[in-house]
Amino acid sequence: MLAAVPTEAELADVVDVTGRMRQGIESVMTGRPDLVRVSLSVLLAEGHLLLEDVPGVGKTTLAKAIAKTIDCAVGRIQFTPDLLPSDLTGVNIFRTQTHEFEFRPGPVFAHVVIGDEINRASPKTQSALLECMQEAQATVDGRSYPLPRPFLVIATQNPVEMEGTYPLPEAQRDRFMARLTVGYPSPESELEMLDRQETSDPLLDLTPVTDAQHVARMADVVRRLYASPSVKRYVVALVGATREDTGLRLGASPRAAIQLLRAAKSVAAMAGRDHVLPDDVQELAVPVLAHRLLPSTESRLSGRTTSDLVADAVTRVPLPEPVTARARRATG
Repeated sequence: MLAAVPTEAELADVVDVTGRMRQGIESVMTGRPDLVRVSLSVLLAEGHLLLEDVPGVGKTTLAKAIAKTIDCAVGRIQFTPDLLPSDLTGVNIFRTQTHEFEFRPGPVFAHVVIGDEINRASPKTQSALLECMQEAQATVDGRSYPLPRPFLVIATQNPVEMEGTYPLPEAQRDRFMARLTVGYPSPESELEMLDRQETSDPLLDLTPVTDAQHVARMADVVRRLYASPSVKRYVVALVGATREDTGLRLGASPRAAIQLLRAAKSVAAMAGRDHVLPDDVQELAVPVLAHRLLPSTESRLSGRTTSDLVADAVTRVPLPEPVTARARRATG
């Protein structure tokens, strides 16, 4: 049985709340509205976000700003080479008074987990997040503990060419719904940033505009958005094109198709629509798909990145036929 399409009131609530969240975050991250919009789409789609760039461009600031707009539990992890998996998930401690073990949860038991410089930890420690990110639970000493909902991991990483970094395993990259590159601000935005932060930190003035329960309700609304069969076929065609591209050694997984559709629904909901357009899929194709792919040797030597190859696939795969409102109602 198909779930009911969201009502106008539910969509209006999503637009209002995410609009106020964007306003607050953009007061800290000046001149990057697209970056903020895609970040919030990952939150509503209940995915995880990977921010990649050189140090000092605002990766951690963006993560902290998103967390501060939500009244929820926030965990912070500073990844270092000597970090252990138990430092993330928690440990069992023996209490001599009761002669029993007591579980002490780690920082992953939070609604928003900020992982700073995730690729500075060893692959063994990075892999401790695999179960948490996919199944929303953590297993310690043979016992599984559920994580709160919503559960969002916002991880930052430096380019792998920089000293002291480890590349993320393919399985972990595939669990991040989107990867965003922060980039340097424009001269105008950087000047505005200097004015705002000359005497105070705008993060200190940021206040929550919603709470964890409200975010979970909005995520349920997003999942109920209508996606036509032609849009779904378009998503599958885009993902399939990466598997057939000779410039790639590894194409996108079925998980990538699921997450691309969910992220597209989030963008549509934030625009106040109850259905997904091909434009929503195209906007998110590069941030959702590129980081999961492995380029061929020829692509690396020619300087073509996986983002370039995904962009080529978007221009190559034909758009689906438009779906009218009458057809949507008939099939929904």
